[in-house]
Amino acid sequence: MDPDRARALLQAERERLERLLARLGHQDDSEPADEIDPANLASDLYQDEFDETRAEDIRRQLAAVERAEARLAAGTYGLSVESGKAIPDARLEAVPTAELTAEEERAREQA
Repeated sequence: MDPDRARALLQAERERLERLLARLGHQDDSEPADEIDPANLASDLYQDEFDETRAEDIRRQLAAVERAEARLAAGTYGLSVESGKAIPDARLEAVPTAELTAEEERAREQA
């Protein structure tokens, strides 16, 4: 894959993930908290925990972007980190942070 195209894909992915991360967190609906109603408290707690889980996932995805950017700088972007085989451009277009070929990914998931 052309390095400029790879850089653009990774930058777009980074920006998308950073926007998602910025939107997470408890949103103040400006309604007074009803501390007497445990259902309201439970709902807020559930949402906070859900958002934190999503934030952790997004941070993992951002780490994958950083690894891909490092591979790009090292000249190994587009090569499997496991076998060194070329990752098809179509896969990198769909998943710019791909570290494995599709076959290697499927084998890892089945193991």
